[in-house]
Amino acid sequence: MLPGRSLFICDTHVNENPNAQEIAEMTLLAAEQVKRFGSHPKVALLSHSNFGSSSSESARKMSVAAGLIGAMSAGELEVDGEMHGDSALNEAIRREANPDSPLKGEANLLIMPNIDAANISYNLIKMTGGEGVTIGPILLGVDKPVHVLTSTTTVRRLVNMTALAVVESTER
Repeated sequence: MLPGRSLFICDTHVNENPNAQEIAEMTLLAAEQVKRFGSHPKVALLSHSNFGSSSSESARKMSVAAGLIGAMSAGELEVDGEMHGDSALNEAIRREANPDSPLKGEANLLIMPNIDAANISYNLIKMTGGEGVTIGPILLGVDKPVHVLTSTTTVRRLVNMTALAVVESTER
């Protein structure tokens, strides 16, 4: 939870180095979760590469995943990538690199290429922008509400996660 906005980061704790197909599937699950929080998902697939500026394996993986997500969501999901973090959060920067980007405004669902990038980003944002307040990590794709509590879990996060689990259990 950031002042004035919600930012969602996909897979901070489970899949170490997902392939493009796995990233696409996780993204669709995460987008549905964003909707449950009352937000319209705006998805950015992040990379050290900005719209083809690198041909590294990681950059290609994120670019392929973006294409898969577009196909799997039948174009219903606002998604673009691969891109830098500043491109994801600033439309003017993104438009300069990719004038035809289908993503409008600021991304609110950040998809990382691996667990290292996601977990580092999650913890940096939590401490620098979120005043240490988070809801999550939320495990997706499971039959019952299950969530991750780490050794740095605060009482506030424990209360948030308990409330979320109760709400989720009544929805199923």
